[in-house]
Amino acid sequence: MPARWAPDPTDSNHTAEVTKHLDNVMPALESLRSQSGRLAEWGTELAKRLLAGQRLLAAGNGGSAAEAQHLTAELVGRFDEERAPFSAISLHAESSAVTALSNDYGYEEVFARQVRAHGRAGDVLLLLSTSGRSSNLLKAVRAAKERGITTWALTGAGPNPLADSCDQAITVDAISANAQEGHLIAIHAVCRAFDAEVAKRAGSGPFFGARQP
Repeated sequence: MPARWAPDPTDSNHTAEVTKHLDNVMPALESLRSQSGRLAEWGTELAKRLLAGQRLLAAGNGGSAAEAQHLTAELVGRFDEERAPFSAISLHAESSAVTALSNDYGYEEVFARQVRAHGRAGDVLLLLSTSGRSSNLLKAVRAAKERGITTWALTGAGPNPLADSCDQAITVDAISANAQEGHLIAIHAVCRAFDAEVAKRAGSGPFFGARQP
């Protein structure tokens, strides 16, 4: 894992800072390569569940919220090839619900209450966090367990509370910014396995094939 960021004040063009940032992507990528089997398992399992009518719920804070929303967009829309849409909701994107729940119950409850509202047994809740310490995500895990929902965490370096509390976790051994970049690679890897499983099960049927008029 690379050392904490230490800018070089003598570099007037900041080229060294950019190079250092790019070099620090490599530990994140290597960390993900070592967990490629689990990434494939997640994509395959998610395809099986969503094909069976289950749903993905996802959440994060800040940049992790953007990454979670990227994944749900890929599932409701498409990744590479044309296929049917699947049910996937980013809980943080429900702006009226987020602000109402934050106002009435506190921000720590903003995801847990939505999990209780939308989640059903057999669904998957995927939570993203570079620190793995966000209290609102930890409370969402507890709400999911009450409902029989499978919980997955995509975090920065482990061990951390979120990874430890979820059913399964992928931890990216890198500093925060590069770990978050690694999360996008992980999301695309999951989508790759997801689409492969959908294609395997559906062929050119209603879930995978040309766009229907």
